[in-house]
Order: sequence, then C-alpha cells, then structure tokens
Amino acid sequence: MTDKKNPTVQPTAPAHKANWSVLLGAAFLMATSAIGPGFMTQTAKFTNDLHADFAFVILVSIIMSYIAQMNVWRVIAVSGLRGQDVANKLLPGLGYFIAFLVAIGGFAFNIGNVGGAGLGLNVIFGIDNKLGAVIAAILGIAIFVSKSAGKAMDKLTQILGAAMILLIGYVCITTAPPVGEAVTHAVMPSNLNQTLPAVLTLLGGTVGGYIIFSGGHRLIDAGITGKENLPEVTRSATLGIVVALIVRVLLFLAVLGVITGGATLDPDNIAASAFRIASGEFGYKIFGFVYTAAALTSIVGCAFTSVSFLRTLFAVVNEKANLFTIAFIVMSTLVYVFIGQPQKLLVLVGALNGLILPITLAVMLVASKKREIVGDYEHPNVLFYLGWVVTLIAGYLGVTTMINNLSSFL
Repeated sequence: MTDKKNPTVQPTAPAHKANWSVLLGAAFLMATSAIGPGFMTQTAKFTNDLHADFAFVILVSIIMSYIAQMNVWRVIAVSGLRGQDVANKLLPGLGYFIAFLVAIGGFAFNIGNVGGAGLGLNVIFGIDNKLGAVIAAILGIAIFVSKSAGKAMDKLTQILGAAMILLIGYVCITTAPPVGEAVTHAVMPSNLNQTLPAVLTLLGGTVGGYIIFSGGHRLIDAGITGKENLPEVTRSATLGIVVALIVRVLLFLAVLGVITGGATLDPDNIAASAFRIASGEFGYKIFGFVYTAAALTSIVGCAFTSVSFLRTLFAVVNEKANLFTIAFIVMSTLVYVFIGQPQKLLVLVGALNGLILPITLAVMLVASKKREIVGDYEHPNVLFYLGWVVTLIAGYLGVTTMINNLSSFL
C-alpha cells in the first residue's frame, strides 16, 4: 500500500537498527554530494588566501549549513513529500520552477564533476582527461543499472567518503599544521571583513542547490518518513554535516600546514600542489584518488537528486527513474567530452543556482507551520527563526551572485 500523500513512498515502521544502513547512506550521500571537485578547490584556495582565519569561516558556515539542513530534512521527513511537492502544495507551480532550477543547475555542475573525475584519473594513471571522464561516467552509470541502485549508491558513498577522510587525514598529519592557532582564529579571526564573503561562498558549497535535498530524498525513497522517525532522521542529517565538516577541516589543516611551513603553492592547482609538497609523488597520487572519489560521489549524488526533483512531477520520469538518471550522466559527460566546460553556461547557471537555497529554505520554513503539510507536527521555533536568518543571508548571496554573474555573462 502506498502513501496517499506521496504515491512513490512505501511507508515503513520506525527506523531502528534495520534501517541504519539507509540512514548512514543518506548522510554520506548528502556529505559526498557536497564534497566535489569545487569543494576541494574552494577549501584550498580560501586557506591559501586567509590562512588560519579560514577556521572562522568553516565554523560559521557549518553552523548555518546545519540549521538549513535540519529545517529541510525535518519537513521532508514529517510530510513524506519531496522538496518540489512541498513547494507545489504551498503555491501551485512553484515546485515546477524549483525543479527546473535544480535540474538545470545540477546538469551544469555535473559537467564540472565529470571533468574533475577525468582530472583525478589523469593524476593517478596518466590517462587523457576525457577518457578518464568517460570511465568515471561508466562507473556512475553502473550504480543505476543495478536493481538495487539505492543500496549500491549508499555503499559507494560510504566507502569513498571514509577513504577520503583517511587519506586526507594522513596528509594532514604529515604537514604538522598549527592546530592551536587554527582553533584560536576559529573564534577570533584577525580580519573579520575578509572572512565574510568566504562564509557566504561555503554556505552554498555545503548545502546549496540540490545538495541539501539529496539525503532527504534518499530517505523518502526508502520510506523513512513520519514523526516516529524524526530522531533517526536528525541523526542522519547531523552525521552528513559532520562528515562534510571533517573533510573540510582536514583539508584546511593539510593546506595550512604546508603554508605555515614556508612553501609556496601553485596558484593554478593549490590543492594538488599542497598534497605534493606534503608527501611527494605519493601525496600527489593521494590527491588524484581523493579528487576522483570526490567527483565520482558528486556525479552520483547530483544525478540522483536532480532526477528526484522530476519524479513526482512527470509520471514517465518516476516509472523510469534509473534510466533518466543514467541519461543525465551520459548527457553531462557528452557535453564535457565534445564541448568541454562551457563557461557561459556555467556562469548563467551559477547566477540562477545562487537563488535556489534561499527560495527552497524559505519554502520549507513556511511549510513547517502548515497543518495541511506537516499535520500535527510542531516545528521547533528555534530552528524556525534561525532558519530565516540563514535564508536572509543566503538571499543576499544569491542576489549579489546573480548580479555579478549576469553582468559578466552579458
């Protein structure tokens, strides 16, 4: 029997030990969706620019990301509805608009994910970037060819996520970073004005676009919904943010250790040069693996979540979800192989993508107080009001990003 509110959901009993593998998979899907090639490049660049002050940026942005994620995941879990369906219940047609933004934005950024995987495999094996991109795409497609695509996706993100933590942790230890200085600057940055733009950028990189919905939509597919499952959903959402935080902190400390050691990083590839300086050619190979793993998990997470936004809006997509997900990966790979990373497209989509988080978070906050969506669930007021603070900040980011990107596009 299906859920009347969402015909694609199969209701389940409270999520206890039997469902922990799904909850863990949802957490890692969200985290590894955030940890893409852009995440690594972004972290390395800001560390190189801000040095120990970047610790403050990480702390503030992760708090804001957690607030946003908890609001979104709780509403999704209680309502049993995907983000686009919540939006359509509030305002008919709004869900289609959001789904369009997420799908187009996800497609454009997946071109970058595919390219990142090609670069990573080039570092490891010395093969051509485009061939590496095709190989990565085939690996991603293999996940959705499986009849148990959800379980395969859970395992992939968990294994590669854990591997990234271990390898970056190893490089971090070899650089002997000034942890005490980083902790001090996390609460007392030396230049607050320089850190604020980075806070806004990291917020979008951690829970922007499709990322904030990836884990929640995975839980809906597994039928883990309802108030009775909120404690487990909360743990899963928390774990997802913690995993992303651990990777960000370890990467930050690894680069910081290299910088404070007196080394000069290659401005064209800061992360790769930091790994190479820290551990020689072995470190460079580690960078290649981590970059490939980050890109591959992002390919899978991006494709899954982007298509999930279309499933309840178009019956054919819901019936052939895996096929559409495969097509999503194939098309983004073909664009990369034959066109490359089209800069104008990425600029335009970047302008639109900056508006997704404030719009979707605002929708979820309004929905959290609507009985026809959440029933008798009482959304915590602390989360509600803090969520609006994050929405306003994200809105400022979205508008300024759109203005800057559109001006360069035109």
